[in-house]
Amino acid sequence: MDRIKVSVAEDCLLTRISLKHALSYSKNIKIIDDSPSALELIKNLKKENLPDIILMDLDLKGMNGIEATCYLKEKFPKIKVIILTAHSGKDFFNASISSGARGFLSKNIEQKELEHVIEAVYFGAFWFDSSVEILHRENFPKPKSNDLWHLYTKETADFALTAREMQVLKLLAQGKSNSEIAKEIIVSANTAKAHVGNILNKMHVADRTQAAVKAVKTHMI
Repeated sequence: MDRIKVSVAEDCLLTRISLKHALSYSKNIKIIDDSPSALELIKNLKKENLPDIILMDLDLKGMNGIEATCYLKEKFPKIKVIILTAHSGKDFFNASISSGARGFLSKNIEQKELEHVIEAVYFGAFWFDSSVEILHRENFPKPKSNDLWHLYTKETADFALTAREMQVLKLLAQGKSNSEIAKEIIVSANTAKAHVGNILNKMHVADRTQAAVKAVKTHMI
């Protein structure tokens, strides 16, 4: 196969030199650019020679790694970003992955493992450093049941609302007043007010806001 083209965005000169040296021994990987900032890396991108993988630090001047990953995801969706950082907090991990990064690695990673990760991500994998294993597991809610078809049972409620009351509840949740609801469903203001009162009673809430919140939480609307 062709060698995997890799660019590096890293503000520490020593780290950039170390990465270039470490990966220079790989038969499958070729460093085509190393830049001290994301802005410079993006400026150097050439459509005829785009990298397959970008190793991106987070704490970069001008444009940080999160901003750069978002930009690259939008403008160059085929380029895969691997965050290579000294940070390991949950917020850094969440922001990196939600921004489009395909990997999140510690700078302490061994050379051979880094090569393996680059190759794996190139072929479509996601890769998270073992130091954030607990963090990314926490991002996924635990199933509420062992039943395969009901793993995540939604909180639902049946307040015996009529079809008309459900219609009024949806309008109420949109912030419409009684008079606006009346016009919407073509009834008098007093009738609309009565519907709202019935809804509050059936849902056991004190006001319209509580009704709207409860309706959303219980997936009624």
